[in-house]
Amino acid sequence: MSLRTSRPARAGQYLALLCYLVFLAFPFLWLISTAFKPAPELGSLHPTWIPDSPTLENFRQAFDEQPLLRAAGNSLTVALSAALIAVVIATPMAYVMARQRGRLATAATGWVVVSQAFPFVLVIIPLFLVLKNLHLINSLFGLIMVYVVWSLPFALWMLVGYVRAAPAELEEAAAVDGAGRLRTLVSVTAPLLAPGIVATAMFAFITAWNEFFFALVLLKSPEKQTLPVILTHFLGAEGVADLGPLAAAAFLATIPSLAIFAIIQRRITGGMLAGAVKT
Repeated sequence: MSLRTSRPARAGQYLALLCYLVFLAFPFLWLISTAFKPAPELGSLHPTWIPDSPTLENFRQAFDEQPLLRAAGNSLTVALSAALIAVVIATPMAYVMARQRGRLATAATGWVVVSQAFPFVLVIIPLFLVLKNLHLINSLFGLIMVYVVWSLPFALWMLVGYVRAAPAELEEAAAVDGAGRLRTLVSVTAPLLAPGIVATAMFAFITAWNEFFFALVLLKSPEKQTLPVILTHFLGAEGVADLGPLAAAAFLATIPSLAIFAIIQRRITGGMLAGAVKT
């Protein structure tokens, strides 16, 4: 009887999951369809999912109208640098917060919670003034520092959970063998945290890659603007979008995030912690 009742429930779960996936995939699939449609189909009163006459003209126009490659290079530099720095800083901090009990860990946890409550608009003016005094306005390095600070609380919160899940017995064994805290962190704990570090780096990278508001305010020179800012240049003076090239450029902008996730998703779900404990 319980088997009969579980099958409809399981079918309902799969149906709900399928509906959710369709809901998530719809904008992306429509974006791809729009990117390959010629101009007459874009203005049609009866849009179709599959273009009748697929074309690459929108991609050509997108590259001709805006410096997409240069902007993508700026975004890649900023996102990779911010992700690397955030992970390097957050890993030892997460280790201390997870293993040490005291005021420092409590204060750090409070900082993580409070920092996520501040919206972008609330901090942009004081942030702009600070960066201006440091001569970091219109600088990719200044933007990298902003992204590191902004992603660090959540990255720290993620890594704390992974550190707490790591078996403390291995660290105790390393301490018995004479390894110090730093050696234990580098040689024992860090390899166990590889899935968490990869997931955290991916989060920091995607956050920096897709961020628009800080890049719009802090970068003034066209040659330093990132890809999300360049995408706004496909809007005309009256707010009318050049839909075809915009869709093509937006589609290209999503490829790095999808490619990175496809490459590292096995490392996130690979069960490296379980394998380390067995050995």
